[in-house]
This record gives sequence, C-alpha cells and structure tokens, in this order.
Amino acid sequence: MLARVIGAGVAGLCAAYALARAGAQVELVERQATPGQGCSRFAGGMIAPWCELESAEPLVAELGQEALAFWTADVPVATVAGTLVVAAPREGAELFDFARRTDHFERLGGAGVARLEPDLADRFDAALYFTQEAHLDPRAAMKALADRLAEMPNVVRHYGAEAQALATSPDWTVDCRGFAARDALARLRGVKGEMLILRSDEISLSRPIRMLHPRRPVYVVPRGEGVFMVGATMIENEERARVTARSVVELVNSAFAIHPAFAEAELVETGSDVRPAYPDNLPRLTQRGKTIYINGLYRHGFLLAPALARRAAEVVLRGAYFPEVMDADSGERASA
Repeated sequence: MLARVIGAGVAGLCAAYALARAGAQVELVERQATPGQGCSRFAGGMIAPWCELESAEPLVAELGQEALAFWTADVPVATVAGTLVVAAPREGAELFDFARRTDHFERLGGAGVARLEPDLADRFDAALYFTQEAHLDPRAAMKALADRLAEMPNVVRHYGAEAQALATSPDWTVDCRGFAARDALARLRGVKGEMLILRSDEISLSRPIRMLHPRRPVYVVPRGEGVFMVGATMIENEERARVTARSVVELVNSAFAIHPAFAEAELVETGSDVRPAYPDNLPRLTQRGKTIYINGLYRHGFLLAPALARRAAEVVLRGAYFPEVMDADSGERASA
C-alpha cells in the first residue's frame, strides 16, 4: 500500500512516521525545500496535557498524554522536568482557578519554588508544579523525526514539490496541510500566534514557567544555552508573518514579571504564523473516500500530533473507525 502524506509540519512528519512504522510505503510531499517550515516552527513545544485542561476540553488532555511517551521514548527529544505555574501575589485567584480546572500537580510554597528554580527564589510565594509534563525544542524535534524518516527504506521524500505534479498514484492520501487545507475544510479558521526568542546569561530555568494573568498570561520555555522561547498570544486573524510592536512589548513585559533579567535579554528572533482551528478548538480526522485530513490542532500541535497520526494510520491500514467521536452532521470524523 502506498500512502501519500502532504505537508511536513509536525502532523505530517508524525503521520509519515506512524504509517512507515506500521509497514506502509510512504511518500512524504512538502512544498517547502525543507520540512518544518510552517507554524510548527514557532510552537512552544510544551508537552503539558494536564496544564491544558485549564482552557481545553478533556479530549485534548487524553490525547496529549500519548505525546509524553512518543516524545520521550519513540522519538526521545523531550525533557521531563514538569511545568511550573506561578502568579503574582495579587493574582492568587488566577492560581486558584487554574488549580480548580487542572489535574496532576503539586502545590508549592515559596521554598518549593526556590528549590526547583533557584533564580526565582523570593519572587513567588505559591505555585503549581505539574511533575509529569515535558518540553522540547520544536525545530530539533522535527529534525529528529525527519532524520528518522530519511533512514527508513519505505519512505520517499519529495521536498520542494507539489503533490499534483507527482507521477505516482497513492492508495491513500493523508492531508496534513494545516490552514492551507481550508480549500477542502471550510470550517477551519486561522488563529495567529506570535513568539519571541530571547537570550540571557543572567537567568537559568530548567522547565517551562507559566505566569498567570487575567489579561497577559505568558509562558517561558528554556531551550538551553541561555535561550528562551516566550509566547502566549492568540489573535483571531489570518495574518501570518507580521509580529506587532504591541505584542513584543507585552511579551517582554510579561517575561520581566517572571524575572527582571528578561528586560535586558538579547532579542534573537520574532516569529508568527497561523494555526488551524475548528470552531470548537478540537482536532479532527476527516475521511473522504481514500483521503484523510489531520487538522484543527489549534495551539496543541506537538501535544496532539502523535495521537492523531497513530489513529490516521489505523484508518488507512486497518479500516479503523471511531464512532464515539464521529461528526455525523458534517461527515467529518473527529480524533479518537
């Protein structure tokens, strides 16, 4: 069986890997010259299923737990150091609400925060520590996955190519084009995300820090060697590449609230892209004939892609069906 996977972001790479490991002949097609150039490139890389319960449906956490095993065992690029959620003393209600909505955490006082992150000593007197969560560098993760595919004899890669220009006729097509698939998935909408990469030798963090705030929440993810990713913006528009001055100021100010050293950090990079989402912000597997679409991962790409890819492979190779998540009205099949 020949399965053609279109798109080499995190969803497409995971889909190609799941199919190839299950024994299919795989043709991976990406219009860019190198994989991982879409919105996956600008992700936070937090494998945080229980933190996401704060605003996401339980399905996201259920599927996301599979990503912990995938990114630590199958493709071991993630670091399991947990997630630390903090808030300024005057925002204690935010921390209380976060705890009420989430699960799998320990409550810490100021001494516990200092023990985990010495550079945050005396800055926060309460926190939630999600001990089992992990984080990764999205670009390194996609490179590792692409390198795995390059070593598999049943995978042919076409980078810098269009699927319709290929001479082969696949038995199945797995469409992982993200927001570009709106030509086929009319209910998709774009949610713009912006991020900064900062470098500072004055602060060391071992795990992602989420700072709660009613208007300007932020997360800081360490990438090693004094480099940090700062993100949190979610803007309901479909403008891809422009990062606004307002967003830069707000992200830096929020990072400064975690630690003042971020105000003097080097601004290494800014980035933005549009993440594909359905109206309910839940992912879908949509089957139409011999084409299956993996889409709607919203801001949970690295968290959801492994589970969705595995299920898509089961549809393609074994005719699997997931009635508990079927969208009967639209004919779209949701993730299982």
